[in-house]
Amino acid sequence: MKKNLMFLALASLGLGLASCNGGFKKADGGLLYEIHTTKGNPTILPGDFVSLNLVAKTDGDSILFSSYDAGRQVQLAAQKPQTKGDIFTGLAKLAEGDSATIKIPADSLFKKGQPKPPGFKGNYVIYTMKIEKVIAKGNLSDQVFNGRVTDFIKSQGLVLKKEEPAKIKAYIAHQKLTVTQTADTLYYQITQQGSGPLPVIGDTVVVNYTGRLLGGKVFDTSVKDTATKEKMQVDPMRKYQPIHIPVGQKRVIAGWDEGLLLLNKGSKATLVVPSALAYGERGVSIIGPFTPIAFDVEIVDIIKPNPNAPKPVQMPMMPQAQAPVKK
Repeated sequence: MKKNLMFLALASLGLGLASCNGGFKKADGGLLYEIHTTKGNPTILPGDFVSLNLVAKTDGDSILFSSYDAGRQVQLAAQKPQTKGDIFTGLAKLAEGDSATIKIPADSLFKKGQPKPPGFKGNYVIYTMKIEKVIAKGNLSDQVFNGRVTDFIKSQGLVLKKEEPAKIKAYIAHQKLTVTQTADTLYYQITQQGSGPLPVIGDTVVVNYTGRLLGGKVFDTSVKDTATKEKMQVDPMRKYQPIHIPVGQKRVIAGWDEGLLLLNKGSKATLVVPSALAYGERGVSIIGPFTPIAFDVEIVDIIKPNPNAPKPVQMPMMPQAQAPVKK
């Protein structure tokens, strides 16, 4: 379940809850909280499996993470509280069907050597959450408990897989795209035709890109102006510039390996990539299982290999921030 701990990666979250009365109340560490609904189900205990929907944002309404945009719920194993007012303290107050909003002071959240996300501004990080499913560990054996968790995760994946074709169709219609479909079910539209020959396997394509979830959320871009416009957390240490992709080398997702070979220098295009050509049934980072994604790409240059150059030593690839890199 480690791959699903999306919002835990932001920091060791402080979280405290109390009564169900309306309005925000103050708890340990300056935390503010409000429980919106409660179903009266048994509260979450250490060892329980929890699946929830979550939106995390700054008090300036800049969204840091949304499970709704990502297209799947956050899943984790509840633990005993690590510190007063942390997330596990809060989860112990909630149950399946409950919802709450928590405001955590940024200075408290990112203390003890945990840096703020690049470009973070604001005094609070605000979490709005709904507990969708709890599988109680109780006296169940590990085998039985893990089996129930696995069955639930598989069932969620089947739902997402079934919904994927409709999501792609709706996105294409909403964006008013006139796409061509390849044999591998990559959808693309060339919005600006370039010139010159197409790249071939072994060429290096220099490309600017912007990647989006089909809900419209930009998850990565090589263009700083786009990052600023989309109110992304701009990393001051990152160089926003075109990236170099050796096409046909399986260094990127299959949708890119196929799509880039269709575009010559100067071309701009939109690629709608089904999960089978992206991150499949596992997903990566904020891109969930069976999640189709879209890219706006611009081919800045095509570099032919130097036949006289010495053969490079093959080293393991170290993925950077570029989302299309195959994991």
